[in-house]
Amino acid sequence: MEYLVAKWLHVLSSTLLFGTGLGSAYYMFFASRTRDPRAVAPVVRLVVRADGWFTTTTIVFQPLSGLYMMHLVGLPLSTPWIAWSFALYFLAGACWLPAVWMQIRMRELAERAVREGTPLPALYFRYFRYWTMLGFPAFFALVAVFWLMVAKPA
Repeated sequence: MEYLVAKWLHVLSSTLLFGTGLGSAYYMFFASRTRDPRAVAPVVRLVVRADGWFTTTTIVFQPLSGLYMMHLVGLPLSTPWIAWSFALYFLAGACWLPAVWMQIRMRELAERAVREGTPLPALYFRYFRYWTMLGFPAFFALVAVFWLMVAKPA
């Protein structure tokens, strides 16, 4: 695969990763704030599904395509902007993994509340607080990675 195609796929994949993450977070955050299990359950179910379909595949593709492009142009991993990109990317991933685990638990709690006709339990909102806190470093890390990919500072 030539460099331009690899770069296009890398940018497209990063856009899908960031866009899906931001969109999912937006809808899950505001649905959860309603405290209505009938509103929360379908949104969290779709967020978990989107993470499985889009986020997981792009999370795997991003470093692979980045490494492939580095190989094509002969850049070492020790290039500062690349090293920082990988470090920040792995920071975002370290935030994402527990957030996904929490989303799956939150989906189960919301679906149970709908089935039983009960309010969302306190555990749902504990997970929600941690999920929200993990979103901030992940978001800013990926914003920084985008800047590094575009600016390629010395």
